[in-house]
Amino acid sequence: MKPYLAAGIYLCLFGLSAYFYFQAQQSADPAAHDRLLPVEIKAVKAGADESELQEMVLDAKKDGDVLSIAGMQHSQGGHTLYPGGILLDMKPYNKILDFDQQKKTITAQSGATWDDLQEYINPYGLALGVSQSQNIFTIGGSLSVQAHGLDIRNNGMIDTVESLRLLNAEGEILQLSHTENTELFHAVVGGYGLFGIILDVTFELVDDALYEMESRRFDYDEYSAYFTDRVLEDRAVKMHLARISIAPDSFLEEMYAINYRTAKDQSVMADYQELKEDRLVAAPKMILGLARLSDGGKETFWKTQKAYAESVEGKLITRNNAMRSDSEFMEYDSNTKTEILQEYFVPVAGFSAYIEDLKVMLEQEKDFNLLNVTIRYVGKNDRAVLSYAREDMFALVLLINQTADAEGMAHTERVVREMVEITLDHGGTYYLPYYGYPTKEQMAQSYPRTEEFFRLKDRFDPDHRFMNMFYEEYRQ
Repeated sequence: MKPYLAAGIYLCLFGLSAYFYFQAQQSADPAAHDRLLPVEIKAVKAGADESELQEMVLDAKKDGDVLSIAGMQHSQGGHTLYPGGILLDMKPYNKILDFDQQKKTITAQSGATWDDLQEYINPYGLALGVSQSQNIFTIGGSLSVQAHGLDIRNNGMIDTVESLRLLNAEGEILQLSHTENTELFHAVVGGYGLFGIILDVTFELVDDALYEMESRRFDYDEYSAYFTDRVLEDRAVKMHLARISIAPDSFLEEMYAINYRTAKDQSVMADYQELKEDRLVAAPKMILGLARLSDGGKETFWKTQKAYAESVEGKLITRNNAMRSDSEFMEYDSNTKTEILQEYFVPVAGFSAYIEDLKVMLEQEKDFNLLNVTIRYVGKNDRAVLSYAREDMFALVLLINQTADAEGMAHTERVVREMVEITLDHGGTYYLPYYGYPTKEQMAQSYPRTEEFFRLKDRFDPDHRFMNMFYEEYRQ
C-alpha cells in the first residue's frame, strides 16, 4: 500500500467531518481558540434543571443582567458572548426526556449532544433525520445555527423538529412548532440564542439503514450535471459530500465525490451497527500540518484525500455511523496563527461559473492560506427567518489558516469580503456562525429578512435580556 494511501485511510475522519467540526464553533473564551474576539464576561453559570434556568432568567431580569447562551462553546463570531454579560452553559442540561419507538420521536434537553441521541436510539434501529456529522455538538446549538449535514433527502434540520420549548426573557415557558407560536419558532431556529433558552426539543426520527459508499473523480465543470443526474435523481443515494483541490497543480479544478447508497443486502446491517469511536489522529494531524506550511504539503494533502476517497469504494456503513466522527486531530495550537471557516452557498446550476470567478480572485492572493474546501448539498428551505438556502444550493466550506495579528485579520477580512461579493454576484449567500468579516450590507443582501429578524428580536425581547456580539455587530 502506498504511504499516502495508508494515511488517507486515517483521514476518513477529515473526509467525513472537517466541515461540521467548525460549523457551530462557539467559545466562552475565544482567546483560547482563535484569539480574534476576546470578550470579558461577568460570570459563567450552569443549570441542570428547568427551575434553575428559570431562576437565572428571573434573577437577570431583576438585576438588569444580560444573558448569552452556549453549548459546546465553539464560535468565531461572538454568538455566545456579550461584554459584561452572564454566559449560560447548557451542557449539564442534557437528559433524554422521552422516546417513542412506534412514533419514531425522541425528546431531549438542549444540552444533550447528537452523540447522546445516537447512543439512545441506535439499539432500536432508528437514526437522526438531519444532524451535523460531527456529533459532539449540542442539539440546542445546532438548532440555533440551523445546521445541516450529509443527508440530501430530509430537507433542513428545522423540518425534523416536531416541537420545542422555549424559556423567554420573562421567565415564561412557551411551546413552539410549525403550528404553534410559528412566528417565534421560525426565528428561534437559526436565531443564535437571541430569543431565549431552548429547553428541550422533540425530533422526528428515521430508520437506520446500511449504506454502501462509492466515490467518483471528475473536473469542476462536470460536478453540477453529475450531481443532478447521477446523485439527486437516484433515490438510492441518501448522503453525499464532495471536495475540490486546493493543491497548486490542480487548484479548484480536480474534484471527487463520495456517495452513500442504500446497500442491496440489508440483512447484514447488524454486523456494522455498533457505533464507531474513531481515535486515529496522528497521521491526519501530521498531513494537515504539512498543508499549512507549503505548496508541497498541499499537494500531499490532496493526494491523501483522493487516496482516501478511493479506499472507501464499496465499504459498508450504517446511517448512524456515517453521521458521527471524531475531531481531535483538528486541534490546532499556534502562538501566532489561527484558523477560521467560511461557508458559501451557491445555486447548483451555477457552480462552474462560480468556481471560475473564485479561482481567478484567489490565485491573485498568494498569501491567503486556504487549506480545504468541502462541498455539501442543501435543498431549498426558507422556513427559518434567517434561511440560507432559498433554492437548491451547494455549500462550500473553506478552512483558512491566518495570522492572528492585526495585519493578518485585515488581509483575511479583505479576501473574505471579496469572496462574499463573488458569491452574491452568483446568486448565493454566506453562513452566519463565523467571524464577522462580511459587511452589514453583505448580510442584508444574503439574508433579505435581516431587518425582520432584528425587529422580531426587539419585539419578543424588548429589554434585550438575551444578547451576543453577533447582534451588536450586525444590528442595522
